[in-house]
Amino acid sequence: MKTDLKTMTRKELEKLLKDVKTALQNAKARDLRDAKKAAQKAAAEFGFSLDELEKDEKPKQKSTKTPKAKAKKTGTKTAPKYADPADPTRTWTGKGRQPNWFRAAVENGAAPESMLI
Repeated sequence: MKTDLKTMTRKELEKLLKDVKTALQNAKARDLRDAKKAAQKAAAEFGFSLDELEKDEKPKQKSTKTPKAKAKKTGTKTAPKYADPADPTRTWTGKGRQPNWFRAAVENGAAPESMLI
């Protein structure tokens, strides 16, 4: 549908502009809803809600002092200890929060020792 703007009256153009603004607001609201749903789904995969994620974020405070150079941590990465039997590319070091695949396997009766690498 092609609209010839040159032949439209001022009132028609104003109505068209109003309709476009309304459509843009509706599209933005729809995109926001979709983004929130996607974020909730992603957070749920890790066992969190969006409220929990927002509480954990602390606002960064601007310092009036000159920033000091931070010393680099020269730690080594821990080697993976467990692997998902269904997908060996998914691994876990055994430290920190248990991944969903590990937790599900244990709940289904798999012994943690059977998933050792």
